[in-house]
Amino acid sequence: MAVETLQPTTHGPTNSSRRRLAPGRRKPRSWKIPKTPGGWIVLAVCAVATLGMFMPVYVIISTALSGSSGAPNFFLAFPDAPSLDAFKGAWTKLHGSLINSLQITVPAALISCLLGSINGYILSKFPFKGSNALFTVLLVGMFIPFQAVIIPVFQFLNMLHLQGSIAGLIVVHIIYGIPITTLIFRNYYEGIPSAIIEAAAIDGAGIWKTYFRVMLPLSVPGFVVAGIFQCTNIWNDFLFGFILASPAAWPATVTLNNLIGTTTVNYSELMAGAVLVAAPTVLLYLVLGRFFVSGLTAGAVK
Repeated sequence: MAVETLQPTTHGPTNSSRRRLAPGRRKPRSWKIPKTPGGWIVLAVCAVATLGMFMPVYVIISTALSGSSGAPNFFLAFPDAPSLDAFKGAWTKLHGSLINSLQITVPAALISCLLGSINGYILSKFPFKGSNALFTVLLVGMFIPFQAVIIPVFQFLNMLHLQGSIAGLIVVHIIYGIPITTLIFRNYYEGIPSAIIEAAAIDGAGIWKTYFRVMLPLSVPGFVVAGIFQCTNIWNDFLFGFILASPAAWPATVTLNNLIGTTTVNYSELMAGAVLVAAPTVLLYLVLGRFFVSGLTAGAVK
């Protein structure tokens, strides 16, 4: 009796193709020249938009490098003899305020993110009667303009004897940051399976032990997004810093505004100061930017 042997077919994917199609591996990016008129139009529009975006940055830097010679006659002209004198003068006037901004931004961002994380954790994993209404009330705080509450906030800080101090600005920014951080963390925690909470409860962990041992280590992307939002908003704040702080506690944005003289303006020093004030937030985005998009979209799809 003849036995027919089956030969392996070659129609399935080979090992090499499987390696190429393995999930989690990204194909290397390749720049391709557009092959259609529409592609060239899109490329041209993107190129013009990029130039328009970088032109103000170029003007600021070129003006700051003009030094004592003053700004160039033509705004796109690069200075003939670049100098860092304007940066030295701006640093002399701004370094104290930059330290104030750092002292305000770091604790206010950390505390508001931590409080928002706890709020988002409770509202998403342990909802209670009225939790949705409470969340809605918190979100209303995102849309209250600063100008509408500046007088009550001033009186509140004066009652606590914190008006004019750095501590008072930290308290204000923590309170104003709770709504946005709660929204970010609530959406983020919605994407984490509840089975993790149930498994921790089976192991004997309570609400707070589950938060600190389980949820908090998983919250790095959420903290990156909320931290970037908070650091940017607090660092760039002008109104609260101008009205609620004394000159000794002024943040960098207020001192930068005061570089504009009453009769004359040293544009080189002013632009150098703008670069110094903007540099920390730009560096923050450059360092944490790759985590920003992933953390921003976390929890969007279950």
